[in-house]
Amino acid sequence: MEEKGTISVHTENIFPIIKKFLYADQEVFLRELIANAVDATQKLKQLSALGKYEGDIANLKISISTNEQLKTLTISDQGLGMTAAEIKEYINQLAFSGATAFVEKYTGADKTPQELIGYFGLGFYSAFMVADQVEIITQSYQPDAEAAHWQCDGSTHFELSKTIKKAVGTDVVLHMSADAQEFLEKSRIKHILNKYCKFLPVPIEWDGQVINDITPIWTRPPQELKDEDYLSFYKALYPNTPDPLLWIHLNVEYPFHLTGVLYFPKLNRQIVRTAHHIQLYARQVFITDQLKDIVPQFLTLLHGVIDSPDIPLNVSRSALQTDSHVRKITNYITKKVADKLELLFKQDRKAFEAQWHNIEVFVKYGMLTEEKFYEKAQSFVLLKNVEGIYATLAEYRAKIEANQTDKDQNLVMIYASEPAKQDVYIRSCQQQGYDVLVLDSMADVHFVSLLEQKLDKVILAGVDTTTVDQLIEKDKTDAQDTNQEGALNLAEKKKLQEIYEKATQDRLTSWYTRSLPETELPVVITIPEFAQRMYTLGLQQEGPDNHASRHLSLQAQATININHPLSRKILDIADTEKQHKLAIQVYDLALLSQNRLHGEALSQFIQRTLTDIMPA
Repeated sequence: MEEKGTISVHTENIFPIIKKFLYADQEVFLRELIANAVDATQKLKQLSALGKYEGDIANLKISISTNEQLKTLTISDQGLGMTAAEIKEYINQLAFSGATAFVEKYTGADKTPQELIGYFGLGFYSAFMVADQVEIITQSYQPDAEAAHWQCDGSTHFELSKTIKKAVGTDVVLHMSADAQEFLEKSRIKHILNKYCKFLPVPIEWDGQVINDITPIWTRPPQELKDEDYLSFYKALYPNTPDPLLWIHLNVEYPFHLTGVLYFPKLNRQIVRTAHHIQLYARQVFITDQLKDIVPQFLTLLHGVIDSPDIPLNVSRSALQTDSHVRKITNYITKKVADKLELLFKQDRKAFEAQWHNIEVFVKYGMLTEEKFYEKAQSFVLLKNVEGIYATLAEYRAKIEANQTDKDQNLVMIYASEPAKQDVYIRSCQQQGYDVLVLDSMADVHFVSLLEQKLDKVILAGVDTTTVDQLIEKDKTDAQDTNQEGALNLAEKKKLQEIYEKATQDRLTSWYTRSLPETELPVVITIPEFAQRMYTLGLQQEGPDNHASRHLSLQAQATININHPLSRKILDIADTEKQHKLAIQVYDLALLSQNRLHGEALSQFIQRTLTDIMPA
């Protein structure tokens, strides 16, 4: 048998399509050819199981070898092989004759070549991206079948002839082109194999060693696995990273097939969206680590593996295509993650609370970005107060509603975003019997707004956004100003405010007078809630050295506590210079309590303080 031929006149289109459009990276040719070899091997095993093949299948493997002298790379399998007729059908007709239909039917304004080439099984032809000539030497498993030899130089011409091959299987020989010699280098081949083939279900032998794990943990029943197995697999995927906090084993067969393992890494409370920490496989063949179209945004914080043959890919298997399967898979993964967290919370709440600091950002980010996750997470999202006590949303509402409900029946949740800097304000709230939450993660500026949006009649107020008497309005009057012995009258209040305004005329602050407890500072600096949130958003988006800092200063409000003894003392000082000096000192104390006294103003405050305690 010897045959030469010319492919259809229209098929000159096929190779430009392959070389220019099909694959983003040349290296995937090796993945495609090995994937074909795996498929052939798996099919032979199936035939054996059905009693249609009686040969030995105990040690089937795929081998990759190079010949430096001939400049060839060979992929050899022990799969079911092909007859000459099958080569004509699967190698010549399927791909080449499909080119015309592909161009005419599938390319258009809304479709690109790289989206649709795979309809014609062109994985094999990725070899021509790197090879000037490709040979197939194959022996079919079928009794009495003759071995066949096919070769093509990348044009529309091929040669098909008889040959001799003792073992069942196929050798694909690539004669590498001058600009693809890198793919003959051992280090380059090893990199590609580790990237795409390290979990294939058939042993892959390279350089005398099997380089893959044919039964990775996501293919095994969870009941067979121990914690050590999951941790070992994680370390193999992500070397030199801390151990994960917990993991979720995915396994579903209907209405789609999906397996995998997702890990919760230590996030350091940062929202770092990395689109390449979850790897997508299809039947253990690595496809991509860019999963923005299948994994909800908040899940990109996780690490791990997803394997599904039902995820629609473009023809080069390098990108995902959105359809109903993708939406179902997305919803399933979201539900599975939420169910796992809820189970952990119910099974061992103390352990869950101990991990909360590490998973808090993930949970809140999920609630912010996925409605279905929010619905599930309401039962296990935790709020922590400044005393380190945790509560669910429902528990916290019940805890504070008696004392923190305002005159309009709104539940007021008071929170600190920087507890160490806001200690003065926290103590003021505690003296009033108020509970103060800690909401200091990157997600919390958005989480605060989400709670106000989702929870009925709930307001969140920053602990330093107004004076303690106004955080929760209770229909109080200011009658105590005039009834209290020694209280300042209206004229004295006005004069006191003028003293502060003149003494601090270079500062950007709005001044007010109020009757506060004597235990409060003589001057209290606050930033309105809206300005605080805008400031925090600005820091996240632009960094600390941006216009938001000035905006915050413009919004600052200073409230003079007319009940504090220093207010009367300042009024009674006859020397204007001494009066202003004391007013500035009191004002700077207020700034210092918020960690907002910096630079020259801080140096001057320190010098004045030293002068006062060490008089000349």
